[in-house]
Amino acid sequence: MKVPSQQRQILALVAVILPLLLLFAYVAIRSGPLAPVAVTVMQVESQPISPALFGIGTVGARYNYKIGPTTAGRVKQLYVDVGDRVEVGQVLGEMDPVDSDARIRALQAALKATRAAVRQAEAKAVYARSQARRYEKLLGADSVSEEQVATKRQELAVAEAALAAARDEVNRIQADIEALHAQRGHLKLISPVVGLVVAREANPGSSVMAGQAVVEVIDPTILWIDTRFDQISAAGLATGLPAMVRLRSRHEQRFKGRVLRLEPLADSVTQEMLAKIVFEREPLPMPPLGELAEVTVSLPSLPARPVIPNAAIREVEGRQGVWLLVDDGLRFVPVELGCSDLDGRVQVLNGLKEGQRIVVYSEKALTERSRINVVEQVPGVVP
Repeated sequence: MKVPSQQRQILALVAVILPLLLLFAYVAIRSGPLAPVAVTVMQVESQPISPALFGIGTVGARYNYKIGPTTAGRVKQLYVDVGDRVEVGQVLGEMDPVDSDARIRALQAALKATRAAVRQAEAKAVYARSQARRYEKLLGADSVSEEQVATKRQELAVAEAALAAARDEVNRIQADIEALHAQRGHLKLISPVVGLVVAREANPGSSVMAGQAVVEVIDPTILWIDTRFDQISAAGLATGLPAMVRLRSRHEQRFKGRVLRLEPLADSVTQEMLAKIVFEREPLPMPPLGELAEVTVSLPSLPARPVIPNAAIREVEGRQGVWLLVDDGLRFVPVELGCSDLDGRVQVLNGLKEGQRIVVYSEKALTERSRINVVEQVPGVVP
């Protein structure tokens, strides 16, 4: 039976299209959008971990001293410069006394005159006292009137009052002289410690206010690192914990330290906790103040619990969890996470059991309908 030419054309077209459709379906299922997702899996194991916190800080001096005048004035001379080592009691500079010396000389002259006035008042008081006694005796002999005795008593009171006022004036002038001498002594800027000069805030000829720093000195033997830790991961941070410090300028070296104290005020803007880290042994040479440092604080070891890598944690519909391998495919399981270590391992408090298998890396985002292909390593992913 002869097949019509039109049917032969249709059959030929079907013979060509059908293999192509089969090839397309095969490619779509094996390597296209319908292909299984390549994943790596692991078995959950219970392990103890040693958590640690990582923070960034700056090197600073624990004790620094801002040395300046107690009264406003002008800097006369500075004897030290930045980087100089100083001793206890060493004179670092002087303030201009201006008219202090002239005022002291004027007060000393006034003191001499007042002491002379005291001697004169003493002589008058002695004379007035003797006259008052003599008139009282004469009154007993009815030689003088009571009015005359009252007058002499009044003269004695005036003389004693004048003597007391003169003596008070002497004390006042002496106190003023002592105050000027003390003020004159404060014009010297003296180092209170053995230290290192790190700043000169003013130069000779500059006018400064009372309490304004002219020279800043630090104790270079006691440094600390003002360190910041993320509040989310700062649970367990406490004083006395050991730490490792890596300075930015000496990144290949590590220095042992410890947590000296936790600051009672956290940074509400950056949501960080602040802590002071001290060196067990001060690094030599001394690092510059303000240098950045990386700080790792070791927390106490935790007992064994189910542990998973950070890479396995996913967020689905606002919930943290992992993709769990079950008999019929995948199931998303929310988990409650605990502490983590610097190797990326996290303890699971609730949600997983030892021995269960979970997805660690996946070629693309997963759903519960995803078909998976377990491989040793996902292409393009570095574990």
